[in-house]
Amino acid sequence: MKKIAISVGDLNGIGIEIAIRSHEEICKFCEPIYCIDKEMLNQASKLLGLQTPTKMILEHTYETFEIKPRIVDKKSGAYSFASFKKALQLVKEKKADAVCTLPIHKEAWSLANIKYKGHTEYLREFTDEDAIMVLGCENLYVALFTEHIALKDVAEKINRESLVEFFTLLYEKMKKEKIGVLGLNPHAGDNGVIGKEEIIIEKAIKDVNLKIGKEVFHGALVPDTAFTPNSLKNYNTLVAMYHDQGLAPLKALYFDESINISISRKIVRTSVDHGTAMDIAYKNAIPNTKSYLNAIKAAVVQSTS
Repeated sequence: MKKIAISVGDLNGIGIEIAIRSHEEICKFCEPIYCIDKEMLNQASKLLGLQTPTKMILEHTYETFEIKPRIVDKKSGAYSFASFKKALQLVKEKKADAVCTLPIHKEAWSLANIKYKGHTEYLREFTDEDAIMVLGCENLYVALFTEHIALKDVAEKINRESLVEFFTLLYEKMKKEKIGVLGLNPHAGDNGVIGKEEIIIEKAIKDVNLKIGKEVFHGALVPDTAFTPNSLKNYNTLVAMYHDQGLAPLKALYFDESINISISRKIVRTSVDHGTAMDIAYKNAIPNTKSYLNAIKAAVVQSTS
C-alpha cells in the first residue's frame, strides 16, 4: 500500500474531524501517516466526543497548544504550517509516497507570521520548482494560471514564456489530450477590441502545441460560455487565467466532490477543495467527507503513475 502523509490542517476547524471519521475507510487503500502529536489528537477527539482510532501512525509535529474550536488564532496557524512541513519532509525522506492536506486558515497563517498565502506557495519553495494548482474531479478539472493575487495584477502576469512553461508542465503531469484555455477578457477580447491578452494566449498555445507535437491546447475560449454543457462535452480540463474565473463555476457544479492537486515534478500533493468550516467545527454536524476521500485516492493514483 502507498504511504500517504496527512497534514492535519487548522485544528480549530473541521479537518481533524474529517480525518478521524474517515480513518478506517482510507486504511482500505493506503497507509496514512498523520502529522500530529498524540496529545493534540486526543484533545481533538475528546472535544468531538469521538473515540481516537486505534493504530494511527503519528509523527511528532510541533509544540502543543489548547484547541479553541471555531477560533482563528496564531497557534493553530503555526501548528497547521508545521504539520504541512512535516508531511513534505516525510516524502522527501522517502518515508511517504505523497501528501494529502486538510484545510488551513490563511488568516491564522498570517497571525503566525507565516509569509505564504497557501500550501502551493510553500510547496514551490520547498521543492525549488514550479507547481500548478488544479482543482476539480473526474468530470471537470480547472488549472489556475494565477492563484492568490489581486485581480488588478493578473493581466501583467500573462506573457508568452510563462504560459508555455505552465502548459508544458500541465500536459506532462495530467496527460489530457484536449485542454481548453480561457481568455482573460469578456468575449475573449473580441479579436483585440476589448483586450490584447488573448493574442498572447493564442501565440503561447500555438508554441506549446508545436512543442508537444499535437493539438492539445485550444483557445482562447470565451470565459462566460466555457462552463456550459455543450462546451464541457469537448473539454473536461480547462485553464483559467485567475482564481475566481475558474473556481466560481467549478464549485457551483462540483463543490462536494472536488479536490485540489498541486502539479509538480517532485512531490505529489492533493487536498480537499473546501475550507476550515469554522461555522460547524466541533458542533457534531457530521461533515461531508467525499472531497477528502477523493483527495486521498488521487494521492495514491498520482504517486503510482
